[in-house]
Amino acid sequence: MKLSRNAAGGTLSRSRKVLVIAAASTAALLALTGCAGSGSSGGSASKHISIAFVPKQLNNPYTDVELGGGKDAAKATGDTYSVVGPNTASASSQVSYINTLTQKHTNVIAIAANDPNAVCSALNQAKAGGAKIITFDSDTDKNCRSLFINQVNAKDVALIELKQMAEQINNEGEIAILSATANATNQNSWIQYMKQELASNPTYSKIKLVTTVYGNDDDTTSFQVAQGLLQSYPNLKGIISPTTVGIAATARYLSTSSYKGKVILTGLGLPNQMRQYVKDGTVKEFALWDPAKIGQATVYAAKALVAGTITGKSGDTFKAGSLGTLKVGADNTVIVGGPTAFDSSNIDKYNF
Repeated sequence: MKLSRNAAGGTLSRSRKVLVIAAASTAALLALTGCAGSGSSGGSASKHISIAFVPKQLNNPYTDVELGGGKDAAKATGDTYSVVGPNTASASSQVSYINTLTQKHTNVIAIAANDPNAVCSALNQAKAGGAKIITFDSDTDKNCRSLFINQVNAKDVALIELKQMAEQINNEGEIAILSATANATNQNSWIQYMKQELASNPTYSKIKLVTTVYGNDDDTTSFQVAQGLLQSYPNLKGIISPTTVGIAATARYLSTSSYKGKVILTGLGLPNQMRQYVKDGTVKEFALWDPAKIGQATVYAAKALVAGTITGKSGDTFKAGSLGTLKVGADNTVIVGGPTAFDSSNIDKYNF
């Protein structure tokens, strides 16, 4: 019987040891799980997110470069990247895509708005469902989003385009603007600054802006509008086209017309699209920035918003890969960089 009690006691002792070890292991596991959970709920920067880009329209060469930058950044961060959007750039054409993304519980919707207000109701519903909203390239009303990723300071864009035009027409003569859509916030902002500068700068007192027309960011429409513009204004000395689609279409028309070398063209263009027109003398110079950086900045801003390391207020900063640290400025806007002038001396250095 003594032997039996000792055996029983030994068995009980071993059982207690197993229970103690199991309890300790469970406690450790719970502690680790608790740490991981608190990091996730607090917005861990390493948390993978889903980000969907909604451009003004699909199959736009400029937009393709922007989206390529976003895709590369999402690949580097391990996040889920997608693109949805309309084939034509109309005011309300993006709404149905926003609604679908809301239903899918996409973490971040990044949109280049065709109209500053037409998409706001859909975006506010997405926000109510938990999505973060970022605008890029073309803004909405600031109450509809958390952050705007802007390529450059709007006034700087206006001034470089106007300066390039003025120098080539010797600060005198009739000019016109061929823009994208009538409701595009980025183009309208640049045009407004150009008008202000024309009205206030004595250097430009002999330059007359005769009209602003729209090609709807469509190649064929822009080509036809440029043709009609020159027929309607026979004394036109120059055209400013602050849209990559518009400037390329206008250059194509000018290059084979009697206006080549007589009507000055400048604006915002992609080096790869404009190279042939610079080399054949149709265009002397134009401007732009690297659109891929906009897509890249948008992805890193999205991660920071979801992580909670920024809220979009002025003074917030976030790391954006090779772009370094970017800062949120006034009106919850991030400026990625400044404009670059392209001409025959440097255009072959760029490939986008």
